[in-house]
Amino acid sequence: MPSRRAKTPARARTGGRGLSAMRPHMPLGDFLVAYLNRAGVTHIFGLPGDLVLGLFHRFGRDRGLEIVTLSHEPAVGFAADGYARSTRRLGVVCVTYGAGGHNVVNPVAGAYAEQVPLLVVSGGPGDAEAQIAGVHHQAKEIEGQCRIFAEVTCDARILRTPETAAREIHEVVGRVQSELRPGYLEIHRDMVEVEIPVPKEIRDWDGRFERPKSDGRKLREAVADTVARLRQAKRPVLIGGVELFREQAEKGFRKLAEKLGAPVVTTVLAKGVFPMDHPLHMGIHIGPFSAKAIGQRVRDADLVLALGNQLTDMNLGAARPQVKRERSVWAVGHRVNVSFHQYTDVILRDFVAALGREKLPSFSERIEYHDNLKPRAPGAREPQRLSINDMLVELNGFLAETRKPYDVFAESGDMLFGGLELRLPEGGLYFAQGYYASMGFGVPAALGAQIGTGRRPLVLTGDGAFQMTGAEVSHSVKHGLSPVVVLVNNGGWGIFRPVSPRQDLLEIPNWPYADLAQGWGGVGFRATTPRELREALRAADAQRRFALIECVVPPEDISPVSRRYIRASAKKAKAER
Repeated sequence: MPSRRAKTPARARTGGRGLSAMRPHMPLGDFLVAYLNRAGVTHIFGLPGDLVLGLFHRFGRDRGLEIVTLSHEPAVGFAADGYARSTRRLGVVCVTYGAGGHNVVNPVAGAYAEQVPLLVVSGGPGDAEAQIAGVHHQAKEIEGQCRIFAEVTCDARILRTPETAAREIHEVVGRVQSELRPGYLEIHRDMVEVEIPVPKEIRDWDGRFERPKSDGRKLREAVADTVARLRQAKRPVLIGGVELFREQAEKGFRKLAEKLGAPVVTTVLAKGVFPMDHPLHMGIHIGPFSAKAIGQRVRDADLVLALGNQLTDMNLGAARPQVKRERSVWAVGHRVNVSFHQYTDVILRDFVAALGREKLPSFSERIEYHDNLKPRAPGAREPQRLSINDMLVELNGFLAETRKPYDVFAESGDMLFGGLELRLPEGGLYFAQGYYASMGFGVPAALGAQIGTGRRPLVLTGDGAFQMTGAEVSHSVKHGLSPVVVLVNNGGWGIFRPVSPRQDLLEIPNWPYADLAQGWGGVGFRATTPRELREALRAADAQRRFALIECVVPPEDISPVSRRYIRASAKKAKAER
């Protein structure tokens, strides 16, 4: 769940001392460091390279910025994404030109799709060397990398002119924070030492970015229209979406739900935006793949308040919306639709807060939480072979027992859907690339989040995704991190097995996962039964090092929602041919 940057720390707004302070004229590299400091940035995620080395070393000086290095640029991008989602601050990536920049395009594309504020800073060849001949790392034209990033960012620029460099940096970062999309700055290595002017308004800037405001007249009418419909309703339901988190409106949403006493469901992208152990929380809504009781309750509602929900195939379960427009209030971004009335220039955060201040009816409906898991019957014999269902049941038991506020990071693939069945105690947050859904996100994003928040993450991942970026967990020791990685070992790309005619193409090597964790400085466990998993979770929780629990499950076993989702998607694709 990406979100807005938190209030800038007081330290960052002071402008710092010495080289971190902004002066009327200063080297471009020093200005960028001072600017990011003032914007509240505390960490830079990156890898060195010859065409960015000068800038990279400037970031590494003791100026309030800490450089975090991993093994490969895709993981650097995912880690910055996890940092930005969890801290609500700007995530910054620093990479070299060409081989480094192109490697980070996919994580940046995911951040764009899911509205995560990232700033990518890339090095580049100096002007003189670029004119003599082709430069190493160059793919086609010198400006080609910037054009590529223009497709996955809200603003992409090469800083060429010293006179405008400070303003351009301010403009790009301002757009990143306003649109909650990544931005791109390319600083060629012969520009790092160039003296640039710093306008007074930037030197006097306090590090904050102005947030958009609602049109007061439209806001009042949208609220009045909604209140009138609530007073006519008999069986309303609230659907919480990810933009509640992005707009820092989740507390207002909770206040509104408690005032109404109506059932609350959340979408795939927004799992965790409403406390999962709250008595009003009914579960996760994913269109036709919802638990039966949830789907029926949403269809039966005479008014649906859908707040912050995006119309994506993941949220809708690859189907058309089940909510009829004439029975809904749909607030997302900067607009509110009340039935067929549309109110533009109404900010979601303002709408939720204003609605919560109104005199509203109370419905006091009795709510039960629903999921797709099959609990073990009381007194039933414990299975001697671990399944995905049993693994998720044990994880829920562990989270309820430990009561520690773990933040859960679910990897794309089967664990994206399987993770929907987890119930986190209040205080724990849930993160996943629930729309872009790139494999390789989970482990590095969890590392970035723990660096930013200090909270211990729990990662759900399959063996296929882990073989992409999971080895980055070995950096945990260096950075003092302690994630608990729960890895499903089913011997391949299990989520595609229900629809693939070539099962052999889905196989991957069987790594000794638990042994690797031990060799990397952590602790490893292997679980083949529910009891072994239960014991491993307790042991991992007691560790201060990172832990990896390898859960061995049958190759054909996947989560219930995954099986239904993949088959429905394949059927839809076949029908459209």
